[in-house]
Amino acid sequence: MDGALVTVDQRALPHELRWLRITTVDELIEAIQTLAIRGAPAIGLSGAFGVALAAFTYDGDAEKVASEAARIASARPTAANLAWGVQRALAKLPQGAQAVLDEALEILAEGDRVNRAAATHAADLVQRLCPDRPLRILTHCNTGPLATATFGTALGTLQVLHTRDAIDEVLVNETRPLLQGARLTTWELAQAGIPHRLAVDSAAAWAMATGQVDCVVVGADRISADGSVANKIGTYGLAVAAHRHGIPFIVVAPESTRDLATATGHGIVVEERDPAEITHLVDVATAPTGTAVFNPAFDVTPAELVTAVVTENGVIDDANHVATGQIPRIAGELYARGWMPGTAGNISVRIGQTALITGSGLSKGELTTGDLVTVNIADSQQVSGTRRPSAETAIHTAIYRATDAQAVVHVHPPHATTQSIDAPAALRFSGYELIKGLGATDTIDIPVFDNHADVAHIGADIQRHLTEHPEAPPVLFVAGHGVTAWGVDLAQARDRVECLEAMCELATLSGRREIGTHREEAR
Repeated sequence: MDGALVTVDQRALPHELRWLRITTVDELIEAIQTLAIRGAPAIGLSGAFGVALAAFTYDGDAEKVASEAARIASARPTAANLAWGVQRALAKLPQGAQAVLDEALEILAEGDRVNRAAATHAADLVQRLCPDRPLRILTHCNTGPLATATFGTALGTLQVLHTRDAIDEVLVNETRPLLQGARLTTWELAQAGIPHRLAVDSAAAWAMATGQVDCVVVGADRISADGSVANKIGTYGLAVAAHRHGIPFIVVAPESTRDLATATGHGIVVEERDPAEITHLVDVATAPTGTAVFNPAFDVTPAELVTAVVTENGVIDDANHVATGQIPRIAGELYARGWMPGTAGNISVRIGQTALITGSGLSKGELTTGDLVTVNIADSQQVSGTRRPSAETAIHTAIYRATDAQAVVHVHPPHATTQSIDAPAALRFSGYELIKGLGATDTIDIPVFDNHADVAHIGADIQRHLTEHPEAPPVLFVAGHGVTAWGVDLAQARDRVECLEAMCELATLSGRREIGTHREEAR
């Protein structure tokens, strides 16, 4: 390594193709913050090379390299790829500076494969959604080789479609205030020979209304677990307009842009930039001195406005996205039955090493995705979300640690709760057809756990029992308190709660938890 990262200075385009030579971490951070290097995948790659610069500069001083890596990762807060690239490279530091550089080079090589795969999947989807005609596609900001250092994501999709003779025209938003669409995307489209027109951002909705757009294709800087998309400011408005006019809205991004640790779009930090980007144009003031400014670099588009997210793995038919939307709906259903009275009860889904759970102190009849919180399964600590996690989080995480459950429902249905009052360590039910809905055949022994003010104590008891008894049924009682069920998804967990409550109601009405035996004796 000659000690330098060489890249295009995107600030100079389209008037000049200027190369930038970066030799220090300070220079790299300045380049990222001033948008000489921009685009989520590109800054992720640059972050990895920045760690390599630090590793060679401070060879043998791991603490200093880690400190420099932290500075790089915090240069811009919204794009997920920056911290991802930094962490990937930093993980190789124990093997030496050359290993760090090799990892950065591997990220570069991967990037081309990843971009081409994502772009191809997205092009296939666009043609399925808008078949049998040359396409008029609207795009926003810049998502080509400049933004990705390789093939491109959304703009890569346009290139794939162009090679298939499927593009009639690309409508390019200028992308205020720094004009990435006007300066960079039009330049890249011209280089690729793709027909295009430039439009002011505020013309996009009218273009849709007047039938000039078949599909909107954009990139992303961060995608939360629920499928909300952080992208260049103006994206949300495009999604609203596309939804209003029934136009597909496609997001193309690498898997590294997906942030499953952030439960919803509400947890995404949106960078605000220098007011001068709005009050001045090429150093000429366009607003009175002292004018207050609102200049967010990004906005967050809710998942319900996104037709599809496409990565190198294809169209994300993501159980996480589906489950996130299901939590408020299923909670509302259970609330309406009286099983989650007041603010009681909670629901969660597993997302990798975390769980997405309902927030504390909220009516489940009015729950939204913004009321969900992400916690670590290992220690129940909150990872993201604006609410506090449910007080009964420890019950959920205990079940996730001890089983392969993907969803947990904890509720307070009256008959099941009544059955658990002053109950022994397990309640046996037999002869009920509903037992089959709980994964057993004729007889089932459902454990009953003592209730404690310290919920962590209950969680520890549950984890111990499930670890020692892997054959235990996927339901349990907390004495005099409620029931918990789990399953492969929320629907199964809910169904098991329903089966248990229905069986307990029959037991309450008949006065018997075991049936069939007396009938046999009478014969």
